[in-house]
Amino acid sequence: MLELKNIKKSYKTGDFIQHALKGVSITFRKNEFVAILGTSGSGKTTLLNIIGGLDCYDSGDLIINNKSTKKYKNLDWDRYRNNCVGFIFQNYNLISHISILDNVEMGMTLSGVSAKARKRRAKEALKKVGLIDHIHKKPNQLSGGQMQRVAIARALVNNPDIILADEPTGALDTQTSIQIMELIKEIAKDKLVIMVTHNPDLAKNYATRVIEFKDGEKISDSNPIGKQEEGSKEFKIRKTSMSFRTALKLSFNNIRTKKGRTILTAFASSIGIIGIALILSLSNGFKIEIDNFEKTSLSQAPITITQQAIQMDQEMMEKSSSQSKKLPKYPTAKEVYVQENQFEAMLHTNKITSDFTNYLQKLDTKYLSGIAYERGTNLLVINKDSKNQYNLVSTMNVGNSSWTLLPTNPNKGEDGVVENMYDVIAGEINENEPGLILQVDSKNQIYDTVLETLGLSEQETVSFDDIMNQELKVVLNDDYYGQQGNLFYPNQDLEKLYYNENSITVKVQAIIRGKEDKELVTNGSGFAYTNALTEMVVEKNKESRIVKAQLETDYNILTNSPFDESTTKELMLGYLGYDTIPVAIFIYPKDFETKDEITNYLDQYNRDKNAEESIEYMDMAEMISSLSGNIMDAITVVLVAFSSISLIVSSIMIGIITYISVLERTKEIGILRSLGARSKDVKRVFNAETFIIGLTSGALGIGIAYLLTIPANHIIENLSGLTNVAKLDIIHAILLVAISVFLTVIGGYIPARIASKKDPVEALRTE
Repeated sequence: MLELKNIKKSYKTGDFIQHALKGVSITFRKNEFVAILGTSGSGKTTLLNIIGGLDCYDSGDLIINNKSTKKYKNLDWDRYRNNCVGFIFQNYNLISHISILDNVEMGMTLSGVSAKARKRRAKEALKKVGLIDHIHKKPNQLSGGQMQRVAIARALVNNPDIILADEPTGALDTQTSIQIMELIKEIAKDKLVIMVTHNPDLAKNYATRVIEFKDGEKISDSNPIGKQEEGSKEFKIRKTSMSFRTALKLSFNNIRTKKGRTILTAFASSIGIIGIALILSLSNGFKIEIDNFEKTSLSQAPITITQQAIQMDQEMMEKSSSQSKKLPKYPTAKEVYVQENQFEAMLHTNKITSDFTNYLQKLDTKYLSGIAYERGTNLLVINKDSKNQYNLVSTMNVGNSSWTLLPTNPNKGEDGVVENMYDVIAGEINENEPGLILQVDSKNQIYDTVLETLGLSEQETVSFDDIMNQELKVVLNDDYYGQQGNLFYPNQDLEKLYYNENSITVKVQAIIRGKEDKELVTNGSGFAYTNALTEMVVEKNKESRIVKAQLETDYNILTNSPFDESTTKELMLGYLGYDTIPVAIFIYPKDFETKDEITNYLDQYNRDKNAEESIEYMDMAEMISSLSGNIMDAITVVLVAFSSISLIVSSIMIGIITYISVLERTKEIGILRSLGARSKDVKRVFNAETFIIGLTSGALGIGIAYLLTIPANHIIENLSGLTNVAKLDIIHAILLVAISVFLTVIGGYIPARIASKKDPVEALRTE
């Protein structure tokens, strides 16, 4: 049932008020052809818009299904237009960038009709109006009469109860007008048709009821409803909704009509994506290279525990920094300011005890590739050179004559740190025999001082055999130190010491070279000595005369001077080979994962210890890894931040482009609203457009960035020798496309909202 009760409508322009309707009351039958006749400005189109729910009345009431519409919300009017009303406009109001089949289907998409049913019903409606052979054409490929037939098919396809026709033949020739009117007359047999016209002949020849209007008032009604007539059946008003898929289809078809502008817009928007994608590609590639470098070169870098360790106290550093920041630079005051030496405060003394070494020996060996307990024992080594001169060799880590303890492999049968990091290029390593291992660099070079240590003369090349046949002698305390009273002195007869039967003969067991993929150990040269040599020397020296004498005295028996902080009795005993407590421990993990297990184990030792008893260690691999990672992350963040500026600019540009699209598609907005589209549906259409542009922009940016990695990799390879560095992570690519979509949708949000707020009547008037 449809009834108007004292409907009034006015339009205000400045101080001028135009009264379009002045208290109109009409009741309509469920099946009749009503012609609203009147001249331009009489209010008939305003009446039609109010009946169709496109315009709102000022006062009075519109009764639908025996219910007042005074409390109708926008959503209620949208449902009413979609389910109950079909519009036929004078200028057709078809959406130009989609086919006539899609135009006819549009109203059904808002009613939730399935795709298959929509297509079937749309074809039936087009067949009824004689256009079944033109279903794939666009509206601009049809004549005026054909376009009006499409509009009629669209109005009928959702089976509405009311057909509203606004001057349906106003733009048609006489012959076509007759055909259209006959079609509308046929429709009126089982529906309520309300037609607005200024042509009295059309009204009298086709309408079953003619209502005349003049100056916003009803002046006549040829067939009013009597009191005895029963009201019409109720209209079925269902929920309306446009799916995002439909919105995408509408927007995609619109974008296809503006391919050039869309491609340029997408390309401009993709510039920021290209920049960020390239930065992330390079960052990702360099991180992979760094990770590979770390895994191959740092994975077995030792965790080092020495008697002196630097404790990185963040709170202390921040305190020092804050105190310094309070002072002005280059002050004029004639005074100095005292600052605490933070380095001394951070210096921690490790008290390596037998308890700690026992705790360390309980560490699960599956985490270890090697371990070295370096003692303070001095090795007294004598060589014989090519001139038959005998020399005392310095084994302290001074200059390029570096002597280190060979790490022992706790896992017999498995490769240890030496096997993993080095290639044995001559001889064979035997950890159980006292001996030396010579390390050469990646070019088989050794320092001249290393050659001198062996007692070989300086020459450009030396054969492996000459090196491995050269003998060195390790002299014991009782042979080296003589005694005079309470003091001990070194024996100067090195030749006699060299040939002493108690001296330990050592040779170079093997020559090793860092593996090609172990960057950090391929340079430099030096000696490593087996733990068996240390054990043998300590075992023989701890019962020597000098050690026993030093145990009984509280002064340095070599210098006859008292001990101090730098030279303690404990250090002296260790130097002479008595103390078996190590001065340094080097723990070699199998890889980065086991390194974490080892450091966790060391941290557990400190859990219940005070600061003085705790053991601080240095994890150089972690420090280098963290530093390189932080630097790379910082560079990446800065570059991405700069590139992100273009994303913000492109987002603003998308907003402008979308607003232009809103202006261009204003009439389409009106058409959609007349079909029952909600405000949020209109917003969804434009959000879909920005979504498509954002998706295209992101995909285009990723594609171009991927292509640019080819020349970028070529340039990097020529400059650094690194191959295939620029690698775009698939996760980064997906994320960048998502960011592009997000920013474009955000950029188009305000224009989309403006579109959703447009008045449907004004939108339909836009040309």
